[in-house]
Amino acid sequence: MDVGEDGTCAGAGVEDGVGGDPDQGIVAHLADPVVVRVGAGDDFDGGVRIPRVEFLDRADDVLNAGGHLRAFREDVERAQYPKKVRDLKKKEDMAVELQLYSNHNIHGLLQTPEFARALLGTWRPTYSQGELERMLAGRMARKSIFKREPAPELSFVQEEVTLRRPVGGTMVLRRQLEHMLEVAQLPYVELQVMPTACANHPGTGGRIQVLKFADGSGAGRMDDDFGGRPVDGPRQLRVLELRYGIIRAQALAPEESLAFIEQVLGET
Repeated sequence: MDVGEDGTCAGAGVEDGVGGDPDQGIVAHLADPVVVRVGAGDDFDGGVRIPRVEFLDRADDVLNAGGHLRAFREDVERAQYPKKVRDLKKKEDMAVELQLYSNHNIHGLLQTPEFARALLGTWRPTYSQGELERMLAGRMARKSIFKREPAPELSFVQEEVTLRRPVGGTMVLRRQLEHMLEVAQLPYVELQVMPTACANHPGTGGRIQVLKFADGSGAGRMDDDFGGRPVDGPRQLRVLELRYGIIRAQALAPEESLAFIEQVLGET
């Protein structure tokens, strides 16, 4: 059995030592047509790891399952992401307006895959490769919000420092800035920059997120307020909207912000 550098086995499909375990029969039948990671059968059966959707598609074809395995595709796609990410994506998918202030890093909805991977790689304790891939996939899945119809109104305010920190290196940062300029061209996106020179603004307490829903309700959070937990009470939301409104007014106007990002790109 040949084991590749990524830990996958070609031509065998079953972990050495599994023996005659009947529960592994489905994986054994997939030996030739499907590449299966060592130990994948045990992991899938025990719920330790979630199979990729491509695995379901191929397994459905190979086993002539008539679409029964493929029917789980949507559930498996959701299950691949951490619960916290799934919950956040569900709220974002329901929102008709999002107000997002970021003071440490570029907001996740604006990140390129390369930038997001490099950023997640800086966290401590470090993620395992599998955890990192799940976090990255979850973050990228949230970007489907840009394809929604009708599109929600999206307002981003980024601190200047987030545009200058070379996460992943110069080329990764350059592509990230270029991507932000592209996203800012969307008619339902407003992107602003808060200059570091602006000393007095209510964003010093951390990130602010405000989501508004079609029924008039909302939800939000701020890092250093309300225990950092999501809130949905009218009084709490009023505080967050007040702070975000001030930040938005003090930041550079959208046109000035794009010119500023282009300037930073030229300096990078």
